[in-house]
Amino acid sequence: MTEGPATEANYQQPNIDLLGAEHVRRYQETGGEVGYIWNGVPSLLLTHTGRTSGKAYTTPLIFARDGDDYLVVASMGGAPMHPQWYLNLSAAPRASIQVKADSIDVVARTVSEEDKDRAWAIVTSVWPNYDVYQSRTQRSIPVVALTPVGSGEAG
Repeated sequence: MTEGPATEANYQQPNIDLLGAEHVRRYQETGGEVGYIWNGVPSLLLTHTGRTSGKAYTTPLIFARDGDDYLVVASMGGAPMHPQWYLNLSAAPRASIQVKADSIDVVARTVSEEDKDRAWAIVTSVWPNYDVYQSRTQRSIPVVALTPVGSGEAG
């Protein structure tokens, strides 16, 4: 595994140590000691409610910080459609995240077009491959702010 995130110039498919359900399981079992750092960058676990099933789903995501907010990107590697977790948050914005051993209730909102350039710069400073993913799709990849309940715009 390479140190730190890849850049567009040296982009290669990530060497994935943990993926999907295994990432979630190990992160939860160890309070984030395994899984918090994924391919050289921080990750959190997002627990969201299925918009049709009503079930709770947990998704590991790379994140960046913007003040109190946790920023995540609905990139799906540049796929033409939004990821399910983003569609679920759009329907039911109350969720929770696990960051290391801490569980935090959050409210999700898609970053506005006016604020997106600034937010995009923050998230690509952590994971430059988001620029590569954006180049693969015609959809505008959303940046989502997860605001802890009780701070900022959460309510």
